[in-house]
Amino acid sequence: MITSALPATVGVVGLGRFGRLWASTLQDDFTLRAYDSDPMQRAYAELLGLATSSLRDTLASDAVFYCVPISEFEATIKQHLPYFQDLGGTRTLIDVLSVKVHARDVFQRHLPAAYQALLTHPLFGPDSVSASGMTGQTIVIDGYRLPPEALQAWTRYFESKGLVVVPMSADEHDRLAAESQGVTHFVGRTLERFGFAATPIDTLGTKRLHDVTSQVSNDTWQLFVDLQTLNPHTKAMRLRLSEAQDSVFDLLLPNRVVTDRMVVGIQGGRGSFNEDAARYYMSRTPEAPCEIVYLHTTERVLRALHEGEIDRGVFAIHNSVGGMVGESVTAMARYRFAIVEEFAIKISHALMIAGGADFSQVDTVMAHPQVLRQCRTTLEKKYANLKQTSGEGDLIDQAKVAELLGAGQLPSSIGTMGSKTLADLNGLRVVEDNLQDLDENFTSFLWVERPRQR
Repeated sequence: MITSALPATVGVVGLGRFGRLWASTLQDDFTLRAYDSDPMQRAYAELLGLATSSLRDTLASDAVFYCVPISEFEATIKQHLPYFQDLGGTRTLIDVLSVKVHARDVFQRHLPAAYQALLTHPLFGPDSVSASGMTGQTIVIDGYRLPPEALQAWTRYFESKGLVVVPMSADEHDRLAAESQGVTHFVGRTLERFGFAATPIDTLGTKRLHDVTSQVSNDTWQLFVDLQTLNPHTKAMRLRLSEAQDSVFDLLLPNRVVTDRMVVGIQGGRGSFNEDAARYYMSRTPEAPCEIVYLHTTERVLRALHEGEIDRGVFAIHNSVGGMVGESVTAMARYRFAIVEEFAIKISHALMIAGGADFSQVDTVMAHPQVLRQCRTTLEKKYANLKQTSGEGDLIDQAKVAELLGAGQLPSSIGTMGSKTLADLNGLRVVEDNLQDLDENFTSFLWVERPRQR
């Protein structure tokens, strides 16, 4: 359907999957000139019977559709400006990007003054057209820099192809697209990363989710990135979606999983300062039954809290001498939790060795990096011959080291440091107590819980 307000020649720049679909639609009604910078894409388009041309001839068309990736749109327009200046005259440039504010702003920055422009977003692609045909598909248009007569003519043309035309401003389009297309692509890509696979017992709803995942996964990753980063409204959408997911997760795990007692996971093992801190905190409510779970690392405490294996967590975050507890800072960055209270207890460190060990044969002291920092000057002064080291995994906790020393599962050449309680619990011999560099040596701990239900 051609009217006097429509152009005689139409160019299509970009012959990817959608570009070929769009060019084949236009070729029925206009003199088509199509171009892609990739020779392979041009060759494939020619095999499909599309009329390809040089870039200059394509840009010389009365109207030029840009079917290029969103992230390449501005660079492509800038690359074509010298051609437009050389060609002179006027023409209409039309984009088909899935984001409209970005397209409008690019045209605003670079479009020659005499040029017209139409913003469009065909809400369909090759997959949906091959499954359902063109009739009934939707296209959003913003007249932007198009005279009313030309806008009406393009509207009638799109309608003649069976499309449902929705006039809408670029701003309104992007706001709504973030809440629809943006959500769909984000959920589909998330399910793809999750490993969402079909099962023999899939319900209709599940199959529809598989359809969404399959559909968005057919698009390029670059399209997904562009949809999520070049629409000014998608960032807020993703934040709301993340908050909603967190809220639902929280609702499935109550603040207390165990009702007859409070289960408290601690960063240390039996006899550790973390246990001292937990028992100090719990002594405020002696009537409330509690169970301590020895988890040895802050990461394990916060993971267990997140998974609902414990009700509360305790871990050290700062010491008067040693500063911030690095492993706690790292773990805190990975998990969501609520801080109930920060509190501190006084810490003193003893050097201890296996009960039957000869101290003259001990050459290493293994303890948490914080313990070694708190005793560095004293150790260098009194026990300079001892190599200072920290274990890996659970062995970062000196309470675990003490346990294995007492069980004969570590060489007797290794000593450790911590509360004298560790020596009593594990049959170790204290070489010397109060080796901390600062007499008033306090460590701050956090008492934490899961985020409250919202």
